[in-house]
Amino acid sequence: MPGLTAPSDYSKEPPRHPCLKINSKEPFNAEPPRSALTCSYVTPSDFFYKRNHGPIPIVEDIERYSVMISGLVEKPKQLFMKDIRMLPKYNVTATLQCAGNRRTAMSKTRPVKGVGWDVSAIGNAVWGGAKLSDVLELVGIPKLTSNTQFGGKHVEFVSVDKCKEEKGGPYKASIPLSQATNPEADVLLAYEMNGETLNRDHGYPLRVVVPGVIGARSVKWLEDINIIEEECQGFFMQKDYKMFPPSVDWDNINWSTRRPQMDFPVQCAICSLEDVSTIKPGKVKISGYAASGGGRGIERVDVSVDGGKTWIEASRCQKSGVQYIADGFNSDKWAWVLFEVTADIRQSTEIVAKAIDSAANIQPEKVEDIWNLRGILNTSWHRVKVQAGHSNL
Repeated sequence: MPGLTAPSDYSKEPPRHPCLKINSKEPFNAEPPRSALTCSYVTPSDFFYKRNHGPIPIVEDIERYSVMISGLVEKPKQLFMKDIRMLPKYNVTATLQCAGNRRTAMSKTRPVKGVGWDVSAIGNAVWGGAKLSDVLELVGIPKLTSNTQFGGKHVEFVSVDKCKEEKGGPYKASIPLSQATNPEADVLLAYEMNGETLNRDHGYPLRVVVPGVIGARSVKWLEDINIIEEECQGFFMQKDYKMFPPSVDWDNINWSTRRPQMDFPVQCAICSLEDVSTIKPGKVKISGYAASGGGRGIERVDVSVDGGKTWIEASRCQKSGVQYIADGFNSDKWAWVLFEVTADIRQSTEIVAKAIDSAANIQPEKVEDIWNLRGILNTSWHRVKVQAGHSNL
């Protein structure tokens, strides 16, 4: 692509915040300390998890950078950044979460394959850009379209990012055309994050943001948009990010029996305490995040300080000074909810949190029930053990 290149080595990586926990250096995958996530409703880009499959692409000439839209359309079109910026700009507050978030906890049950994420492969940002539904109108696809007249049913996003899983080819993923052309789905071609130009780690100069869906579908460093008849046949759609039952292992797996994962299930995690924390006996603040896919709100977050025997309801909030109501008009439907509760804890115990979304979906109790060989979608009750210490702590 003119103006954008994918380097073959890691010598020109961007600078990163020193507090990040690095899960792999090449490619660079890192997450912030869990305590950083609940410091603010909107996650600063420095503390937003970094998920990469190869060296970070470099833009050599932003004026020459373009995205090609082609495939099963009447009039293919090359779009430059000035063309995209001329479209109406929207700001969408949306949480992105790697499907492997909390994989390390799942791997303690049985080993799994994948980057060893703790609870911080998630972040909430204000994304700015053009709606994909407006962009697709430029190639003659009206809003709320499920099929093009040429048989197109899916929209494939192709990155300039090259990865070994694709045998050196580009990273790619797709979503249904019906979702792409629905303005209410808020799918963006984003060029801003939190009011600033996207940085290189997060997709500069242009990325896709698909709210409510696992992060693997929000393709960064966009190069091509293809209108296709069937789902993208790339590795990360067909040979990864699928949910299998605990009975499936690497000897009997059949990838074709499962659909690519899209929405993420209801999820929450405690961020104010580490997995084993020493506390001073008395009042303890317990806080964290909760989120659900598909635009579903968070109806309730329950916290237990006795290992799940009894529960107390936590308070929920998004923006300060605005009451949070699940699926309410003033609530950000694609964004996480921060929760908090203060409990009197006098002895060593296990603290547990579970969330319920607006469709009454609830997190499963045991990780064993949802274990899968790729370690994705660990949405089991989140548990942290605390040791009651002495007053000199």
